[in-house]
Amino acid sequence: MQREFADHPVIADTAALKAFCSRLSKAPFITVDTEFLRESTFWAQLCLLQMAGPDEAAIIDPLAEGIDLAPFFKLMVDKRVTKVFHAARQDIEIFVKLAGAVPRPLFDTQVAAMVCGYGDQVSYDQLVKRVTGHQLDKTSRFTDWSRRPLSAKQMNYAIADVTYLRDVYLSLSAQLAEQDRTTWVDEEMAVLCDLKTYQSHPEDAWKRLKMRIKKPRQLAVMQAMAAWRETEAQERDVPRSRVLKDDAIYEIAQQLPRDVEALGRLRTIPRGFERSAAARGILEAVDSAFAIAEDALPRVPRPKSAPEHASAAAELLKVLLKKVAEEQGVAARVIASTDDLEKIAASDKADVPALHGWRLRLFGEKALALKHGELALSMSRKGVVTIAVT
Repeated sequence: MQREFADHPVIADTAALKAFCSRLSKAPFITVDTEFLRESTFWAQLCLLQMAGPDEAAIIDPLAEGIDLAPFFKLMVDKRVTKVFHAARQDIEIFVKLAGAVPRPLFDTQVAAMVCGYGDQVSYDQLVKRVTGHQLDKTSRFTDWSRRPLSAKQMNYAIADVTYLRDVYLSLSAQLAEQDRTTWVDEEMAVLCDLKTYQSHPEDAWKRLKMRIKKPRQLAVMQAMAAWRETEAQERDVPRSRVLKDDAIYEIAQQLPRDVEALGRLRTIPRGFERSAAARGILEAVDSAFAIAEDALPRVPRPKSAPEHASAAAELLKVLLKKVAEEQGVAARVIASTDDLEKIAASDKADVPALHGWRLRLFGEKALALKHGELALSMSRKGVVTIAVT
């Protein structure tokens, strides 16, 4: 069954989806986008799929009764067809959750745009405007995509996210080939295509929190609490804050409650919460942290003291980065972050992207040369210039 809507078919059953995916499997590339909700859940709820090949496009309704998305996921891992997304991370997270696989081969136009000099994390509508001259109507951006029926306006908004993406992809691909930078994007896609990028580990959840802890035992409790909350949120499919707010984790780690009464006295714990099943889980997490021997407690992370003059060196590296980015027509952010520059200033062996792959050749080698006095920066009428020091 195909319901005609907003000049594009809306696929609402498995047979129509299988036929559509079969046709697109013969294309060299397809463009893909999703609409989803996650305001009240931990996992994103897939509400709409949009997909286009060079000659046709369609909207797929994953909420349609009885529809099986298996043909779609089969196409996503067909290595003969390049899957084109814009800002792919969240879309891929959904596919990994539903199908356990990452689409490949993959092309992210946001990454490619940064490599081609369109700025830092350029939005899709901005990119479409600059490449095609078309101004997208984004008034349907904030909508409840789970409600049915969707309006023609919403459908037109959704389909535009893949139809104009074809033009953007072809333009960026041509620019990359012309500038001999296709392999630069390939390196970035390797990270996006790695299944490990999307795997969730509750034991690492504490790293999301700000470090307000000063004692090893408190850190052990914070780690246990963060892991417990992450697991609870995933199993109940609710936002982390709905299980327990960050401030409550900090207070529990600092006050170390061992019983219901102590837990109930905490300022960040809602009245009566201490008598809930969740409270028992909290106290069990605290007990697990207290079961750790003193010599096995985690070390509280301490900020590494930067070598003398590292701050000044980082400022010089910022100037060099801006110069290289402007000369090469590459967004500075995709080459190196401020944190990367500070780490390079502190150590020649810093494990940062700027000292690997194409970034090393483009910027990293110059950065190390500047740091060691083998390269100098100077001003001219044309702006900042580099001078080799012999």
